[in-house]
Amino acid sequence: MSTVLSIRGLIAGYGWGDILHGVDLDVEVGSITCIIGPNGAGKSTLLKTISGLLAARSGDIMFEGRSIVGCTPTSVLSLGIGHVPQDRSLFPLMSVWDNLLMGGYILKDQALVRRRADEVAEMFPIVKERRHERAGALSGGQQKAVEIARSLMLQPKVVLMDELSMGLDPKSRHLAFDTVVRLNRAGRTVLMVEQNARAGLAIADHGAVMEAGTVKLEGSGKSLLDDQEVARLYLGRIDGSALSEGSTA
Repeated sequence: MSTVLSIRGLIAGYGWGDILHGVDLDVEVGSITCIIGPNGAGKSTLLKTISGLLAARSGDIMFEGRSIVGCTPTSVLSLGIGHVPQDRSLFPLMSVWDNLLMGGYILKDQALVRRRADEVAEMFPIVKERRHERAGALSGGQQKAVEIARSLMLQPKVVLMDELSMGLDPKSRHLAFDTVVRLNRAGRTVLMVEQNARAGLAIADHGAVMEAGTVKLEGSGKSLLDDQEVARLYLGRIDGSALSEGSTA
């Protein structure tokens, strides 16, 4: 597999304080990569820096062999990196369909926007079935599915997902993770930050543990799930016995 996103020595933060302290990470084409770690480790900050929402202080982010450090969020989006943020970002009083169309806001060809919307709706039945309803009437998991669908309107090569399962009930979490798997099988590379470490690593090809602004450990999703130290610190498992599924990192 080839590397689509390569991060080297990345330092970034807010104001005078650094949150990322030299992050190194590679994301392979066609993979699901899941980043786990404690609160404050810099996971969300990393995604914001990749997408251009936060400026890097030093280091490099290479996308398809090209540095994107210093690019605006719109430029990063147009190059092929979509971002599904942690907070719910749908317009609750607008219809599901109008929310989907908003994903193509930078496209000037309205016929193309409509064609893209029809293509995306074929992948996401919830969009077709509930297109005329207000987005705010959907369940949390359904709203996340629409957010992911909207991110595909510009046909990104890489989709960044921040805390996909946060605030979702078990049924909605299951729907959200199923959506990620379907998205990946349709050819999208996914880089996700996930508080539900067990569920995130279970669908991931590659996993990374962040702590104190750096990547401390990497491996396949399965190998990190089986690692006793990772289990003790992040999966809520002690001496091989699992706690409830709701335990998160």
